[in-house]
Formats: sequence, C-alpha cells, structure tokens
Amino acid sequence: MSQYSVLLVDDEEEVFEVIRKKLDWESIGFRVVGYARNGVEALEMAEELQPDVVMSDIKMPYMDGLTLCRKLKELYPTMKVIIFSGFDDFEYAKEAIKIEAEEYILKPINANELREVYERIKINLDRELDEKRNIDKLREYYMESLPVLQENFYTSLIEGRITGDAIEEYARNYQVELTGPYYVVTVLHISKTNPATEDVIADPILLAMSVEKLAKEQLTGKWNSKVVTYLGDIIVITQLSSEDSITQFTDKMDRICQMAKRVCKARVTAGIGHICNQPAQLPMSYQGAQNAISYRVLYGTTRAINIAETDPRENADIPWEEPYIREIIKKIKMGEAESLQEAIKEFISKLSVSKMSLQKYRILIMELITEIFRFSANNQINLDVILGENSTDENNDIYTMAMQLESSDALGEWLSETCLKLQKQILNERRDTTKSFVTKAIEYVKEHYSDQDLSIETVCSYLNVSAAYFSTVFKKETGKTFINYLTDYRMEEAENLLLMENEKTYIIAQKVGYSDPNYFSYAFKKQFGMSPSKYKTSKLEQTE
Repeated sequence: MSQYSVLLVDDEEEVFEVIRKKLDWESIGFRVVGYARNGVEALEMAEELQPDVVMSDIKMPYMDGLTLCRKLKELYPTMKVIIFSGFDDFEYAKEAIKIEAEEYILKPINANELREVYERIKINLDRELDEKRNIDKLREYYMESLPVLQENFYTSLIEGRITGDAIEEYARNYQVELTGPYYVVTVLHISKTNPATEDVIADPILLAMSVEKLAKEQLTGKWNSKVVTYLGDIIVITQLSSEDSITQFTDKMDRICQMAKRVCKARVTAGIGHICNQPAQLPMSYQGAQNAISYRVLYGTTRAINIAETDPRENADIPWEEPYIREIIKKIKMGEAESLQEAIKEFISKLSVSKMSLQKYRILIMELITEIFRFSANNQINLDVILGENSTDENNDIYTMAMQLESSDALGEWLSETCLKLQKQILNERRDTTKSFVTKAIEYVKEHYSDQDLSIETVCSYLNVSAAYFSTVFKKETGKTFINYLTDYRMEEAENLLLMENEKTYIIAQKVGYSDPNYFSYAFKKQFGMSPSKYKTSKLEQTE
C-alpha cells in the first residue's frame, strides 16, 4: 500500500497536536512529515519535503492559508491542499474552491469527518499513481505514442542526419511546427540505481514511459516541447520565445526531476544543452545536454543541470568522431584522475592492436594533439604551463616530440602526464570560478540585506543564472541554503544593532530587511531562543 506524506500548518501548536492525535495516520496510508507555524515556513518546508498533502489553517501570521495554497498550486500543481478554519464564511470557501483546494473543513474538526476527507484524497492519489504506474495503461500508452515517422524525424534532427535545406520540407510533411525562434535540447537521464521497493516499476522501459508521460504533462502548452525516447534517455526538444526564458525553463526542469522522484519513484537528471536559433544546430544543443548529464557526478542527480551555467566556455560541438578521445576529454572535465587514466589505458590498448599504417598513426597523433590544443584554447589554458616553456616553438614543437615517442606505451605515459596536468588546471579554475560565483552572491547579500524584496530570484537575476543551479552551487560551497544564509546574516546584523544602538525593535527589523516586525521577532526568537528585547536585557546584565 502506498503511503503518502502530510505537512500540517497552523500557528497554534495545540491545534497541530490535536489533529495529529485524531487519526491513526499509518492505517489510512498517510504519515505526518512536518509541522509549520506559518505560511512562509510552510512554503520553505514544502520545497524541501515535497509532501503529497498540505493541511493548513487560514488565519496565520506572515502568510495566510489561502495565499499559501495559491503559491503551492503554482509551484506544485499535483500537491493536494486541505484548508481548515474556524470561520464559517462562504467567501473563504468560495476562494478555496477557486484556488483548487481539495477540501474546506470547519473547526472544531471531527475525527470521523477528517478520516473521510483523507480517505477521499487517498482514493484520488491512488488513482493518479495508478494512471502513471499501471502496467497495462503504460503499455497502451506506449503503443499510442507518436507516429514512428515523426519520432524518427526528431531523433534524426538531434543526430544531424537531416541537412538544413531538407528540415523545413520534412517538418511540413510530418506536420511538425518549428517556429522557434530559439531551440534547446534537454536529456532526461534515469539513474539505473533506483531503490528497489514494491511500488517501483521494475521494467526500465515502462519506468521510462512513466517519466516520459510526466514530462509531457508538464511541458505541453507554455513550453512548446516535444518529448521522445531515444537510446535509453528521454529527449525534450523545446522552442523558446526568447533567450532569457532559458533560466525559467531550467527551473521548470528542476521541478520535473523532483516530481519524477516523488511520483514515478525514479531518480532523473535533466541535462540542458546550449540554446540555438536554427533547427540545424540542434545536434550541438544535444551534445551539450549529454555533457551536462555527465556533471551529475559533481552536482548529484534529481536536478536540472544547464551546460551553459555549469561550463559556459565549453565547445559543445566537438568535431572529432573518435569515441576514445572524446571519453578522455570528458574525463579531464569530470576531475577524476583514476577514471581518466582508465580511459587513456583503453585508448592505448585499442591503438596497440589496431595495426594501422604509419601514415594513419601520424594522422591520429596530429588529431590527438590538435584536440588537446582545442580543449586548452576553449578553456583558456596556457599549454606552456602544462607542457613546459617553448613547447610550441617551431624548433621544439609538441607534434615533433610526440612523433618521436618509440612505442604506444610511451605515448600512453606522455598522454597520462599531460592530461592529468590539464585536469588539475581545470579543477583549480572551476574551483576558483565557483568560489567567485558564491563570493559575488555573498557580497550582494552584504550590500542588499536591508532590502525587504531581496530573495533568491533577485540574486539569480543579478548573477544571470537559474535558481536551480544557484541553489546547488551555493549550498555546496557554504553548507547552507541561500534562505538560511540570508536569515543568519540578517540575524547577525540585527544582533549587532540591538546591542550597539538604542533603537526600537521595529526600526531594527526594517534595517535588516523585515517589513513585518512581528515576523522579525519570530525569526529572531527562532535563531536565539528569546525575543529581541529579552536578548538585549540578558546581554546587558552579563556585562554589568
């Protein structure tokens, strides 16, 4: 039996305890995963916990239940919301219906009535899950997916097998609209190490169909996306109205990854490629999306990774078709010395048994070194630092040196030494870039913490990145979410002002970015364990 999660929201802890004790939650298929004391706190907890159901009072400080419901429905359309209130007011009930709350319950809450409400919601949740997981329905959905010719057209597009002149004709014949003006390819990669539980679909094909169906439901309409299955992954080809909308799209893909984990029980990583302005450039975007997926070893799964944010200097259109060399270049980027050496070993092993002519060997060496030069140039790396001074001089060039290596083993040793140095340089630069990125965000907070409208969205707009990427990098570098960091910094400044200046609490609240002095007092007490006035009194007594 599926068990669904519930977040309870009320500013009175006694009410929460009464509701929690009214039901045997486990017996009806639910579990209470958290309790929030106001709408602002509930919104933060909903992002972290991703509950199936949120049950909220209407009258609460800082953000009321109806506003919370409206915001939850915007961010998480499948989340069920129950509103309860002591006010028997038709306008409240009318508004609750308008914002698609599942139920509107009056206080005092009757245990039998509450049980019936959750039983009805469970039926709806079970039905929705069945639609996504039911084997027979998934098979039927698989058979009714897009026509073969249309799907082949999209896969041929990302493979680059259709010439630019023929794309328009094929699109017209297959009734495909390619109006752009901008395009981007996203790869949805399903991890093979999904946890094995009884409610997880064991068949990987059917699991992919479940995720594909979810992606189609979320991306039709506004995002003008086409979703197809290709080589074990799910490919999303999206047409954008502007280049700037890529950050919103990245955040949308991040939420889809979270939904896939909760609804389909699948760990999905969304790799987003380079934005382009012609359908003929979609292979470049697809290559960038594949490269973005590789970065999951650094940033984790169940999230969206935009290659333009993760590695903005990358050349997504690597022309060398040799897969072994592509693998070596990829391993240099990933920063794992052991896997890089293994890739080089495989390349040298293949080279040793290839029995190629001396002429072909020389061409291969030239292509190999050219690729190293290209990679270094794209990443702004000075090869003199890697290979030694004057390594690119006419009389001491790298090509001549490589041609003089006496065996494939010698080539392997040189290649290993050179690529490890490149890898170390890339890691150092990436670390510096990430630190600079986070440093800019921290400096922005220090300069604007008093701004009451300061949020993760304003910082991301300033840095020109998506919230999904920013949140991942910021927490990785600081150990805190941006909201937690901002709150901690504001509280530090509030503490200093409280002890150093003889100002009223509401003045200090405004100076550190809080428009509501009551919420400031609530946040301060949560941080320091007592109200601002008591905290000041206790500190003054300690100094006497």
